[in-house]
Amino acid sequence: LKSNPSSNEEKEAQTQLTKSDELQRLHSQALSAYQQEDYEAAISLLDEILAVCVWDAELRELRAECYIKEGEPSKAISDLKAAAKLKNDNTEAFYKISRIYYQLGDHELSLSEVRECLKLDQDHKQCFSLYKQVKKLNKQIESAEERIREGRYEDAISKYESVMKTEPEVPIYSTRAKERICHCLSKNQQATEAIELCTKVLQLEPTNVNALKDRAEAYLLEDMYEE
Repeated sequence: LKSNPSSNEEKEAQTQLTKSDELQRLHSQALSAYQQEDYEAAISLLDEILAVCVWDAELRELRAECYIKEGEPSKAISDLKAAAKLKNDNTEAFYKISRIYYQLGDHELSLSEVRECLKLDQDHKQCFSLYKQVKKLNKQIESAEERIREGRYEDAISKYESVMKTEPEVPIYSTRAKERICHCLSKNQQATEAIELCTKVLQLEPTNVNALKDRAEAYLLEDMYEE
């Protein structure tokens, strides 16, 4: 505007100024909604801003926080992945992505994301602590699955019992471990124990297909054909 633009350019500049004022107003409202813990409203306002300010890493991180609070971790991951690319050395974003994957039970993706964090900063305390935990858990699960493939069911059961001790806080890992132990018991002809454990898994996850199949196999061993 200071450079005496043509009338068209002046109109364009005025439009952009008006738009930027509007976006700043929306930004203030979004922050206020976030502080008042009205995450749904904050997400809706941030959606509007990010439709224009596509490359704003901080706004994406804020929206990711809102998604986490609203119990929508997969949406948070996509914002955090964008933020990790948009901001150099964004260890915090990689750490958060890794934690979300871990809580969702995806230990392999969690491990790969926390490694990205450590590539940027090998002394990052939170990432290093998470890395040690996920690496240990990952190794135990891989080792248990290898024993199942080899038909060494007793050993596999013992490995999955270690998994439950390594991660007692995140329920999905103990449920998965019980599901796999039930599979081993069924394969090992220990029908009574398999039925009991599969039933526990199915009380937590009534539509768990693997547990249903393994319990069916165990019922067959006991000649309980109706069941």
